[in-house]
Amino acid sequence: MNEDEPLAAVGWNDRFAALFSSAATVGCQPGRVLRHDRGAFLIATREGVLHLPARRSVDALTVGDWVVVEDGAISGVLTRSSLLRRKDPAGGEQLLAANVDVVAMVFGADRPLKAGRLYRTRTQIWDAGSTPLVVLTKTDLLDDVDPVLARVHDIDPLLDVEAVCSFTGNGLEALRKSIADRTLVLIGESGAGKSTLVNALVGADLASVSAVRTTDHRGRHTTTSRELHLLPGGGVLIDTPGLREVGLWAEESAVDATFPEIEELSESCQFRDCSHGPEPGCAVTEAVVAGHLNRERYEAWLSLRREAASAARRADDHARRAYERQFGRAVKDALRIKRIR
Repeated sequence: MNEDEPLAAVGWNDRFAALFSSAATVGCQPGRVLRHDRGAFLIATREGVLHLPARRSVDALTVGDWVVVEDGAISGVLTRSSLLRRKDPAGGEQLLAANVDVVAMVFGADRPLKAGRLYRTRTQIWDAGSTPLVVLTKTDLLDDVDPVLARVHDIDPLLDVEAVCSFTGNGLEALRKSIADRTLVLIGESGAGKSTLVNALVGADLASVSAVRTTDHRGRHTTTSRELHLLPGGGVLIDTPGLREVGLWAEESAVDATFPEIEELSESCQFRDCSHGPEPGCAVTEAVVAGHLNRERYEAWLSLRREAASAARRADDHARRAYERQFGRAVKDALRIKRIR
């Protein structure tokens, strides 16, 4: 990539250059979405930062998207390398960030680390096509960080963890090295320390910080919108508002990727379409009974699998109607059998 390329600072590379060349027409220019402001978007372009609307024909956009700018408006979006999304409170799909290399799951050391939230978030990250990373903040509140790190390892031994203190600077240099020249997005609960971490990494007071309640260690939503920031050492960071809950909107294959040992065990099941429940010859349930597979991980896998299948049915009306017909037939059969008995 040309060092004189103005967009290199916000992640422009040869992949997006090739996509733009095949999609653009004369007079167009590329840009990256920095922030969504109601009906318009803040876009970084070669001419500077512009505030532009999107044409109605353009698909839904999110922070991190690379777009085609034409005649003072966004006329297209380049194929994404990754897309982080979740189920919104209304049950639909909510886009969180696009073209992200690393997703940092931010957990505060002042609160218990919940396995369910970690499993769910990591599944979203695999579905997005990004690399997961755990960032443990507020480590100055702990006498010994090792037990918490061991807890993360017990939950998922494949996860990389960075322990930091945004106030003292401990661990920040190691984190900067792991995200250099990449696009990073931070996600986590309100009060987990994301805003303070953003300020520490960017080197400026960009994100407001508020106190955390001492009763339940929860904070208020100090970040109100998703926004892309430049990192001093190279790379970009996308901050997001705190998520009270992580609604799963992912493929079942992403769930399987979060629990690779279950997928490996399933290859030894007696039946190819085994649901890993009460069927005979199920290698997965046998491993649970024998103590070779952690029951907590197995139950989390089952739960997330059901949730992913439910999200898929909502996204696909045809699949939903087929499921409803199948469920209806099952109910009728059950009632018929009951009458016979």
